[in-house]
Order: sequence, then C-alpha cells, then structure tokens
Amino acid sequence: MAHAYAVVPMVCSKHYATAFLILVCPCLALGQALPQHGNAALPDSPGFLRQAQGFETGEAQGTAQVQGTVQDTQGNPIPGATVVLTAPGKLGDHTAIAGSDGSFVFTGLPQGDFFLIVTAAGLAPYTSPEFAVRAGATVQAPKIALKLATSSSVNVYASSEQIAQAQIQEQQQQRVFGVFQNFYTSYIWKAAPMSTGQKYKLALRTQSDPTTFLVVAGVAGAEQYNGTYPGYGSGIEGYGKRYGAALADATTGRFIGSAILPSLLHQDPRYFYQGAGGIRSRAWHAVASAFICRGDNGRLEPNYSHLLGNLAAGGIANAYHPASSRGVGLTFETLGVTTAGNMVGNLFREFLLRDLEPSVPRFAHGKP
Repeated sequence: MAHAYAVVPMVCSKHYATAFLILVCPCLALGQALPQHGNAALPDSPGFLRQAQGFETGEAQGTAQVQGTVQDTQGNPIPGATVVLTAPGKLGDHTAIAGSDGSFVFTGLPQGDFFLIVTAAGLAPYTSPEFAVRAGATVQAPKIALKLATSSSVNVYASSEQIAQAQIQEQQQQRVFGVFQNFYTSYIWKAAPMSTGQKYKLALRTQSDPTTFLVVAGVAGAEQYNGTYPGYGSGIEGYGKRYGAALADATTGRFIGSAILPSLLHQDPRYFYQGAGGIRSRAWHAVASAFICRGDNGRLEPNYSHLLGNLAAGGIANAYHPASSRGVGLTFETLGVTTAGNMVGNLFREFLLRDLEPSVPRFAHGKP
C-alpha cells in the first residue's frame, strides 16, 4: 500500500492529502480484501449471500444430492414433469425434468433446507414440505403425487362409428315386456349412421336371439293350423317343414333386407320413431317408412333395401317351398304380404311398443 501514499504529496497539499488518504485508503484496502470478480459484492449485499452459501450460478455448489420420483395419485409415473428445487429466502433455484419413469435427481448441492415445486400439464401444482440436506448426503425427496387440476377441462371426441355403436348397444336392450327383442327401432331421431360391419352384426344378433326362434315357432304353428303350404303335409313332420321354411324366410329376409342391400345401397335398415306430432302425422310416418328409408347421408330415399330384400327372399323361397306354392305370382304375393306386415309393425312401433319397453332411455323420445 506504500505506493498509494507516495503519490499524493506530489499532486496535493498536505491537508488535502491527509483527507484524501482518510477517504480513499479504506476503500482500496477493502478492494484488495474482496474476490476479484469484476463486480464484487459488498459483504451485506444479496450477491455476497449467494456466494457465501455456494448457490451462485456456475460455481461449485456442494457435495449433496436430492433424488425422487413424480407420480400421480394412482402411483403412475409422470414423465416430463418440471421439478424446481428451491430454498427458503430465494437463494437460488435448480430445475430438472422428470425422466420417462418420472425420476429426477439434483447433484452438487450445498447443505441447507430446501423444498420442491412440481408442475405438469393438466395436473395441479405440488409444493413439498421443507426438508434438510446435509453435506455429502443423498436425500430422498418427499413423496410426490400430483392430482388432476380442478380448473382444467377435458374434451372427449368420439367418431361417428363409436357413437353409432353406443346407440346400437342401447337398441339391443329394447325388449317388449322385457322379453321380445325390438332391436331395429331407433328412438333417437338423429342417430349416427351404421357402418357396414354394424349392419351385419345387428342382423346376426337379431337372428340369433332366442325370441326369434320363438316367433318363428308361432308362425309355423299358425301356418299349420291354417293349412298354409299344404304340400308340407300335417302332423309333426309337416310342422317341422313349416318351421324350417319360416326360419329360412326370416333369415334370408333379414340378411338381404337389413345387411347386404343396406350396405351396398348405403341405407339405414332401422325404423326411426317419430313420437312428436298428431296421430295422423305419426301414422303417415309409420306407413311411409315401409317405402321410404333414411340413407346413410341422412336424406330420405326409396326403401329399396326392404322392398328388394323381401322380393329376393320370396324368390329364394321357391327353392324349398312346396311345388304348389311356387311361382312368380306367389313371389310377388309374398312381397305384398310382407310389405303390409311391415306397415302394421311400424304402426305398433310408433304408437304402442315404446311404453312396453322398460329399457328405453328417457332422453330417447324421437323427433325433437
């Protein structure tokens, strides 16, 4: 420090030199005592505190480490979560990103008290209790279990086919008196269109239902009683033939009219319950549905599927009906009887069956 004192008498008077030395020399002495970092901090400044605690960025921090795992409340790891290690008094922050197994680790930490702040998309932030870290120790962080954020919203999108499948499953619960299936009535006016696979599956489900065989048995019994198809004869043998023919009629009509043609022509084979409107409007809708159907595009079209399906089923029946009950005339006669049966059935669907089916959801009430 002698060189600093020697310069002053050469440029100043004795009194000015004395004052200068009193003011300047302590600062120079302090400047020699502090670390030479360009902008050294005073002992009582925040920067000095960070240095004293070993928390300044880029400086060797210490020998301790903290490790842990980020999970949800079900114990599943949350990869990509942001984990911030901080200390009371805001002495500095360390940040880590949780790995694929939700784990994280902080190394080179000084001794002190810390806590964690954890955040992840769609989950509520988590702040851990304060915990102590000793020099050279490996500390397991407190258990971290993130919960769903209460303010977040979840949007669920379903495809048209998924919506249709859910609606078809509802239809398959529809049973008159809780027994007889009514799977081809949609009480949802704006139901999603069925895919090709769904049309075939619904036809198979309908034909394999036990009540279908019960109804066929009733039809065969009525034909036996009325002497329909006399070529089949009488007795158990005649009834068996009528039962087999009636089952074949029902199966070919169902698959051709409700699966094959609707898939090829992109038409919906279901009856859509109207519900709203006066008796005349609803009756007209029921009768017209035997001739007009809804296309997969939502537009009304001639009901080629059912009409041609019934005609095709009648033509195929010529292969196993008695010779006396075959021919083009009988085929078209069968078409007329079947179509009339569809109209009557639709009237029952429109005015009666819904009240007899306990499984129909309340929201499914036809045309809005």
